[in-house]
Amino acid sequence: MLARLMDESRVDAGADVAAFVAKWRGAWPEWALAEIFLPAAQRPLVDAWRALQYEWQEAAWGGTDALPGQAKLQWWIEELDGWSQGRRRHPLGALLQRQPAPWRELALSLPSLAASRNPPQSVDDAWQALAPVSAAVAQVDAALFAAPGDPRAVAACWLQARLARHADAAVPLDLQVDMPRARGNWARILLSAWPSPHGIAAARAIELALARGRLSRGDASKPLSPWTALWTGWRAARA
Repeated sequence: MLARLMDESRVDAGADVAAFVAKWRGAWPEWALAEIFLPAAQRPLVDAWRALQYEWQEAAWGGTDALPGQAKLQWWIEELDGWSQGRRRHPLGALLQRQPAPWRELALSLPSLAASRNPPQSVDDAWQALAPVSAAVAQVDAALFAAPGDPRAVAACWLQARLARHADAAVPLDLQVDMPRARGNWARILLSAWPSPHGIAAARAIELALARGRLSRGDASKPLSPWTALWTGWRAARA
């Protein structure tokens, strides 16, 4: 069965780049406004990099059966290892692979992401489960955008994304004793520990600010209004 799933993941890898980008942009429609504060030449790279992270998040946390996602992440481990050696198969690699980023180190972090599928036991566990992959992603942020990467900022963005798209498994178990308020409590706890956007790559700073804006308005999945997205993006890009 695992071999069949791996074959299916290779079929997925043949899809067009635009289809991968459209999936994460569909989850973040306000990005079309906020991205105007990034250099135009940088935006395709941001598109590809965020689309890739979206794919991994969905593989790790999406669906009712863990096996397809595990197979996809295993495929990605092999793919990223190939990127580090100058080979690529996935269309997102057409732009990303040629960048001098630590792809091998990123590949080594993906098993920890696969292991994060179950709800975290506690607030601390939620952050710690993402520590290896967020550290590796932050290193790639720094390499791609020539600005400091921040593992805490990456983890915050990913925890907000999980709450937005897979809320039932996102909330730590020790908060689920009060299930009607669990999501709101988790959002408030995340906000209380939210990292600063100052000094990091503008693309990550904008994502971090938009994610915070959604959480602070009480619905992690609800897009910000156009004016709020513009104001938030402008302030984050200047941080």
